[in-house]
Amino acid sequence: MAKAPAPPKEYHARWLESIDQRTSIGQELRHRHTSLCNDLGGASNLSYQQKTLINRALFLEYWLEQQEQALANGAEFDAGKHTAAVNALSGLISKLGLQRVAREVSLGSILNERASK
Repeated sequence: MAKAPAPPKEYHARWLESIDQRTSIGQELRHRHTSLCNDLGGASNLSYQQKTLINRALFLEYWLEQQEQALANGAEFDAGKHTAAVNALSGLISKLGLQRVAREVSLGSILNERASK
């Protein structure tokens, strides 16, 4: 099945994986996902709950940007939906945390990294 060039209109669990990573929006969303995971200590250290909140936060962030672009272009804009989405995004980010988390590094991983250089 071909991958979509942009995110879907409606959220679904695998929305991020469904986007063609060769497109600029696919690359940007993947970069944001990686950055957020790294800020929270690395993807391998995240719980399922954190991962699902990250996916929803990224979807909401993208949706908000689309709505704001539509407003800037003079298209129809629903301030109530926008406000609700901003509040939802704020809640997700608050749950995930605003501070960066140091990644756990073991002695074995340091030695393996040095050996591979």
